[in-house]
Amino acid sequence: MRVTHVITRLIVGGAQENTIASVLGLRERRDLTVDLITGPTAGREGSLANCFALAPGALSVLPELVRPVHPWKDYRATQILARRFRAEKPALVHTHSGKAGIVGRLAAARAGVPVILHTIHGPSFGAFQGAFANFIFRAAERRAARVTTHFVTVADAMRDQYLAAGIGRPDQYTRVFSGFPLDPYLATTNDPARRARWGLAPEDLVVGKIARLFALKGHDDLFQIAPELVHRHPRLKFLLVGDGPWRHRFEQLARDSGLAGHFVFTGLVPPAEIPGLVGIMDVLVHLSLREGLPRALPQALAGGRPVVAYDCDGAREVCLDGQTGFLIPPGDRGALIRRLGELAADAALRGRLGAQGREFVRTRFPVERMVEDLYQLYWRLAGAAGFPGGPFRP
Repeated sequence: MRVTHVITRLIVGGAQENTIASVLGLRERRDLTVDLITGPTAGREGSLANCFALAPGALSVLPELVRPVHPWKDYRATQILARRFRAEKPALVHTHSGKAGIVGRLAAARAGVPVILHTIHGPSFGAFQGAFANFIFRAAERRAARVTTHFVTVADAMRDQYLAAGIGRPDQYTRVFSGFPLDPYLATTNDPARRARWGLAPEDLVVGKIARLFALKGHDDLFQIAPELVHRHPRLKFLLVGDGPWRHRFEQLARDSGLAGHFVFTGLVPPAEIPGLVGIMDVLVHLSLREGLPRALPQALAGGRPVVAYDCDGAREVCLDGQTGFLIPPGDRGALIRRLGELAADAALRGRLGAQGREFVRTRFPVERMVEDLYQLYWRLAGAAGFPGGPFRP
């Protein structure tokens, strides 16, 4: 069975890592032929296209598939994709991200693709943006939903939000956690040499955050509470993993607060370095106001690190309050100070929550489970559409 994935960009990000792992894992199934179409990737957010260096023919770039709304390019991308689908006749098209999700699904429907699947990695509408933008995105999602066979969500929160907006039916949704290779995280250690590389001493208490340095990621709240936390815990350091257009602004905030020595900016790092960085953290904090289910949370838990997260989107499905970390209301800086302070002062608490978190993700987030869940879903949907064949059983 031929399967084609479509995504807008292959920048360094959770949705992209999920898609790449899915494509490469499914390509190993002998009864599937799987490829990926992406738009161009450029800029400070990095590129993951090199992940396909050992998979010739798996990746192709469509220059017209751009992230910003561009009526002419969007029309052309839809035409080109539809023409390609007619020629290659995939039994299933699986789209990812906002623009590719709309354009790709409409093109697949125009080409008569039997099964059209879309993964919701994060919400395209919500309180994080204005009423007009929400109206446009909801309308586009409802239109695409009319030609969508099934939705995959990385968290049940995405299903609930989309159903509340009148998008799809409950039986059209399946949750598949965004799996990743667990072994590097399970094996990570608090390596003094790696700490030293980033200017961190063995006795420092490190609060890590893995997120793009941009709007809606919650960095401003962290800078607001930093003076109080550092006053209470002078050895506390903040390790900010990621890059983005607001980096210079945040570096200036650190200097203006007199806490430049307490903030470490790693810049953009390749995914392979994330397990080692998790290992030198004592706690991971996640304050995003828009994210389906942030991969940083299960990654930190796999490394045995407790998490503190805003109760936003799918965070509560991994950050189990009092079990794997602490869940707090978005924007509640008092609660953020209190919970981070508790963890800073209590190594036993950090150890207990981290250990429970590790056990929680061990069975739920292996990349192999994600690939198997998608494989079984593909064949179930294909069978319902009358496509001959079924899952290969060696």
